[in-house]
Amino acid sequence: MIQITLPDGSKREFKRGSTPMDVAKSISEGFARNVISAQFNDTTIETSTPLNEDGSLILYTFNDTEGKKAFWHSSAHVLAQAIQHLYPNVKLTIGPAIENGFYYDIDFGNNIVSEKDFPTIEKKFLELARGKHEFKMREVSKADALLKYKKEENQYKVELIENLNDGEITFCDHSDFTDLCRGGHIPNTGIIKAVKVMSAAGAYWRGDEKNNQLTRIYGVSFPKQKMLTEYLELLEEAKQRDHRKLGKELELFAFSSKVGQGLPLWLPKGAALRDRLESFLKKAQKKAGYEMVMTPHIGQKELYVTSGHYEKYGEDSFQPIHTPKEGEEFLLKPMNCPHHCEIFNHKPYSYKELPKRFAEFGTVYRYEQSGELHGLTRVRGFTQDDAHIFCTPDQLDQEFKNVIDLSLYVLNSLSFDNFTAQVSLRDKENKDKYIGSDENWEKAENAIINAAKEKGLDYVIEYGEAAFYGPKLDFMVKDALGRSWQLGTIQVDYNLPERFDLTYKGADNQLHRPVMIHRAPFGSMERFIAVLLEHTGGKFPLWLTPEQVIILPISEKYQKYAEKVLDLLENSEIRALIDDRSEKTGRKIRDAELNKIPFMLIVGEQEEKDGIVSVRKQGEGDIGTFSINDFVSFLNKEINSTLQQF
Repeated sequence: MIQITLPDGSKREFKRGSTPMDVAKSISEGFARNVISAQFNDTTIETSTPLNEDGSLILYTFNDTEGKKAFWHSSAHVLAQAIQHLYPNVKLTIGPAIENGFYYDIDFGNNIVSEKDFPTIEKKFLELARGKHEFKMREVSKADALLKYKKEENQYKVELIENLNDGEITFCDHSDFTDLCRGGHIPNTGIIKAVKVMSAAGAYWRGDEKNNQLTRIYGVSFPKQKMLTEYLELLEEAKQRDHRKLGKELELFAFSSKVGQGLPLWLPKGAALRDRLESFLKKAQKKAGYEMVMTPHIGQKELYVTSGHYEKYGEDSFQPIHTPKEGEEFLLKPMNCPHHCEIFNHKPYSYKELPKRFAEFGTVYRYEQSGELHGLTRVRGFTQDDAHIFCTPDQLDQEFKNVIDLSLYVLNSLSFDNFTAQVSLRDKENKDKYIGSDENWEKAENAIINAAKEKGLDYVIEYGEAAFYGPKLDFMVKDALGRSWQLGTIQVDYNLPERFDLTYKGADNQLHRPVMIHRAPFGSMERFIAVLLEHTGGKFPLWLTPEQVIILPISEKYQKYAEKVLDLLENSEIRALIDDRSEKTGRKIRDAELNKIPFMLIVGEQEEKDGIVSVRKQGEGDIGTFSINDFVSFLNKEINSTLQQF
């Protein structure tokens, strides 16, 4: 017998050789029908894999991230099989699951696949899937694996196998199809009920432009047709909410080929929006004891060599700036933290003066590949709401929890209510990617986990996601369409204080090393605004929206009254404007709706006579007549209901 530990901590005994599916059936036949993948002792396995030792077992359905991964990885095999049936001479390379679906990179030779071929591929895919063919893993010797793919003249698979050793090469078989694969499949192809080929794009083998260009076929699949229909509807909604589309319509930002790719230009409305976000955070930071600082856009190369950024990111940065002085090199600032370390270093501190909290809306520059640039979410110049806290080890716990409170305040004030905290730790296997001692890493990781527990956060632990200098707490936020975004981060760092030789004088009159906390509740202003645009569909919270009110005089006769209303609103710090175009009122209302202006004040003869305004709310219609003072009170109440106090 073997003992199996389930996620709830319960332990059950099974005969040696039992499978994950046997365990699932022992729980419930209904549950077992939905189980499609499993993990045993931290290794992904098939539901038919025999279990021959004690261990921890997790069973996954399509509702689980790992379940979807197995489902979509299996679907990539069926896609490759379908394409091989339709185009017998293709050469297959790799086909992984991705966040939403899967892809397969294929050398089509002289064949060209376009959108018109997608329905044929989908039809063949479903025809093969209906056969309910089991996915079966088998180990293959390196010699036999090489023989197979050399015979097929598939140099891509040969290259992959040449980098593997005997004992770590496995094939997956289903129906008449075989593929080089490490495993992680659903029980059989029949579970896949719906598929959509989404797009085809060029992709270089192994991402190297010196290699052959392949065709990458993207797809998505589901266990029910209804789920695919809902997904496609969601994609259509996402197109309407695309921040690039909304940013253009609302005149928030633009890009110019003359200025350069990935360098956004903020238009007046967008700049005002950013300014309000900055003012919102500055006000909260001031209450929390932060001091604003400013640093240059460039720094000497030596600064980033000291911090470790040059070693880790030098190749991805803009090329050094050479001055007339021989040997003098500067870099566009890739990070704010080295500059803040030098601000701390400008004078000696006593433990009585700590913590020091330096904050800056600092613009940094990274050379992203042109193919990776995407609107505001991936740019080459962006502004971080950066701050660095220098504290004693005894202050670390409370300071970290204070930053969590500030981050939650930001998310809640902007209606990001659905989020998970991700504790990002070092990769257990590959520690070469990081700087600093094991002792410092363990202290930093424990500090984050303890703070997350004490604040009652719903958190998950992800290994390999830490920054190179320290672990972090990332806020993974779901938007209105259920998509997950990383917004805001808090990091504990024992390493940069060592590299910059930062010290303070302790109560014992000796010099001690401070601990450093990096934090950015927004992350970057550009990315945060992009996500906020898509989350709200351009209907920002009332306190943030560029124009809160538009006044619509029904004819030129009431222009002066409209101006009087405008003055009264502006005196109450309400953002308003007048639509004085020679258009019919109905057209003005439609345009205000499209521009997502929250309130419309219609003024005519009766309104001027009674000193009132007729009010329409965007998306809702007429809500009645108000005196100007009553409307101001109403609006302020609406604003305060969405903007919490810190």
